[in-house]
Amino acid sequence: MNKLVLAKFTAETGVTVKVQPQGDAGQLTNKLVLTKDSPLADGVYGIDNTFASRAVDEGVLSPYTSSAVPASARPYRLAGAGSEQLTPVDYGDVCVNVDDTWFRKWGLAAPKTLDDLTEPAYKDLMVTPGATTSSPGLAFLLATIAAKGDGWQDYWKKLTANGVKVTSGWSDAYEVDFTAGGGKGSRPIVTSYSSSPPFTIPEGAAKPTTHALLDTCFRQVEYAGVLKGSKNPGAMKKFIDFMQGEDFQAALPDNMYVYPVDTAVALPASWKKYAPVSPKPYTLPADDIAAGRSTWLREWRDITSR
Repeated sequence: MNKLVLAKFTAETGVTVKVQPQGDAGQLTNKLVLTKDSPLADGVYGIDNTFASRAVDEGVLSPYTSSAVPASARPYRLAGAGSEQLTPVDYGDVCVNVDDTWFRKWGLAAPKTLDDLTEPAYKDLMVTPGATTSSPGLAFLLATIAAKGDGWQDYWKKLTANGVKVTSGWSDAYEVDFTAGGGKGSRPIVTSYSSSPPFTIPEGAAKPTTHALLDTCFRQVEYAGVLKGSKNPGAMKKFIDFMQGEDFQAALPDNMYVYPVDTAVALPASWKKYAPVSPKPYTLPADDIAAGRSTWLREWRDITSR
């Protein structure tokens, strides 16, 4: 997060924020569960809707929902258990991205839908972070479950047979294997975010070299909360309130590559043009994710490891 924004919070409250990165949402949640008897920090930011139910069920959070939440953020509040423990801060759409430059070079039409990804024309062209080791990987799995229902396993069998490559995390998939990720990869189709394309605008150019397939997206929401047993819960509550304010919300796109939950905050010009959110993202109720996640991940692992 932007140091100037954090400095403003300190100037206003006298509270200094120490950031401790702990990996993506899945890794973060696992660490919070393992250390719940001796919390790593006073609070947490980055638990998302794919793992929120685990954090709630494991009892790592204290009740607190900021009263400063803007009206536009209310649809992102958790429903049911845990609704009073986590405050929505930002959201993003996990979507398939394609390298337009590569497809033009080879004279091949880019895919548009989830079903297209299983077609022979795209064999060995896609890479995705794994669902068991990465939050965007899990979000992509959830998109296919929301889209295919009971047929999601058959879909993944087709995708696997079509040569999809599974990596441990987003960085390996995007920055190493993706042809437009800077690592001279060989795969022009990747699981990433709808906000990724603006970051592929070449220096001196006006347009990105990639675009997101908005019919493949899963809506991911990130939350902040107070850790149970923390030493300074009051300070964390103040910071959660601050995260709902204009300064913090406006800094999210350029610093965290996510959309602010406060829709009154202006987005960067390149985001307005080249990083639209999906008009109809796939979603699943938090309770359904909680009930099915372990089984889905086990079945997904069995399919993709064959």
